[in-house]
Amino acid sequence: MSAAKAFIDTNVFVYMYSGTEPLKCKQAREIINQYDRFISTQVINEFCNVCTRKMMMDLTIIKASVDKIALSCVVADIGKSTVYKALDIHSRYGYSYYDSLIIASALESDCKYLLSEDMADNQVIEGCLTIKNIF
Repeated sequence: MSAAKAFIDTNVFVYMYSGTEPLKCKQAREIINQYDRFISTQVINEFCNVCTRKMMMDLTIIKASVDKIALSCVVADIGKSTVYKALDIHSRYGYSYYDSLIIASALESDCKYLLSEDMADNQVIEGCLTIKNIF
């Protein structure tokens, strides 16, 4: 039996690579390994943005981190259907557009869980995706 599919939000990876939150880093590493992991190109882009602007990481380290993340997850592209689904989610649930885009990507990837600390813990979206705050 395979593990449940979980979409991993950007903040989980930021904690894993920032070094400023050792407890959250440990929790993230332990918990995400329990799932079949999915992300989108948006997560990679947001991660790079945080690494360059806030964490001031060296570009070589950022690239190596992106490689490691991308190899450990299924990476979904964002297309027009994802954008339209995100707009519908934004309208229905009131999340920001970018959070709605994460949710739409998770739904399109048929994930059972969305691991994020930025959204409502235990909220069920579209009757099939449960948001979990792993921290």
